[in-house]
Amino acid sequence: MRYLVTARVKPGRRQALEEAIVTGSLGAGSVAGNEYQDNMATARELADGRVKWVETCFCATPLAEERAYWEPYFELLSVKDAHARSRCRDANGSEPWACCDCDCTERLEQRLSTQGKPFRSS
Repeated sequence: MRYLVTARVKPGRRQALEEAIVTGSLGAGSVAGNEYQDNMATARELADGRVKWVETCFCATPLAEERAYWEPYFELLSVKDAHARSRCRDANGSEPWACCDCDCTERLEQRLSTQGKPFRSS
């Protein structure tokens, strides 16, 4: 399933987050692999300081595995389905792991790319 994540960098944690991104240690040891790096490469920072990105997750509870990697740096404000679960081929069981190569959130990601500014260049 794909989720629209809205978060805010915790006070005093931005430099540590940037370091973890640059060194590649963000998400080290996670089954999600480079997903954390990919998320930060496409994340958008809004004028009010919120950061948004679309994340793929196969956990029964949204971001169950990933939270341990995000929460040292971010306050997760919301994690919402990025599209209808009924149409998610992975979630409805018609195609396991379909989210890996799915374009179901392409329109959302395009719209998101016009909001705020790239998180990494801020």
